[in-house]
Amino acid sequence: MGAWQRMTGMKTLQGKRILITREKSQAKEFARLIEKYKGIPIEVPLLHITCRNIIKKTKVELQTFDWIFFTSAHGVHCFFNQFKDNQFIQTLFATVGHKTEKALKEYGYKASFIPTTYNAEVMADEFFKRYPEADNILLVRGNISRQVLVNELTDRKRTFETIVVYDTKAYTNMKETLLHVLEEKKLDYVTFTSPSTVKTFMEMIEGHPTLQEFLTIPAVCIGTTTEKAAIKFQCKRTIVPEMFTIESMVEKLIEMETCN
Repeated sequence: MGAWQRMTGMKTLQGKRILITREKSQAKEFARLIEKYKGIPIEVPLLHITCRNIIKKTKVELQTFDWIFFTSAHGVHCFFNQFKDNQFIQTLFATVGHKTEKALKEYGYKASFIPTTYNAEVMADEFFKRYPEADNILLVRGNISRQVLVNELTDRKRTFETIVVYDTKAYTNMKETLLHVLEEKKLDYVTFTSPSTVKTFMEMIEGHPTLQEFLTIPAVCIGTTTEKAAIKFQCKRTIVPEMFTIESMVEKLIEMETCN
């Protein structure tokens, strides 16, 4: 962070208009960070996330797992909001990144494992290198979570269950707003924080007469999985930070502006 602070002291995002497409509750933090460095955040949340009722899965059953895996802060909140009491004293937790662990700490727990790179592929690889005998795992997921961990556990013949605790859906009411922002042709960057944001963005602009022009706006992607989705949909220029966090996305933007 020290290097970033020195860098940002020399250069800011002065006047750069940056589209934020992530879910509304998470967009605010991203917007504040952009504003901190004098950029102009344009919030157009394309996703709507709601918790499922999982109370039918009894506490006794959930307590029997040796490990619980969380791959998003949403998963943590939707899970523990229904199980607020300290019911998991013997359970170990794995989180995909430090933001997810931060959410976990709000409920009085800490992660025993966090991968060095914040995606499911690295999470699976590094976890089993450190805990080769780990078994009896609960995967806490969303309705459109990727199958990487499920496939990995299946291939390794581990005992596991999955529980879907939240649903991610397109925020279709934002289509008109999104098109209006794009048609103004004043955006310097568009940001994507998941493959879902990419997919929803592309669905909303599909068939627009200036579609190809929209695709030339530099797309800042939180990680390589999200970048692959953007490339699949023919984004002309993609940018990925070294660390898969919104802080690193802003750092990368400042770095680019410094070079320009």
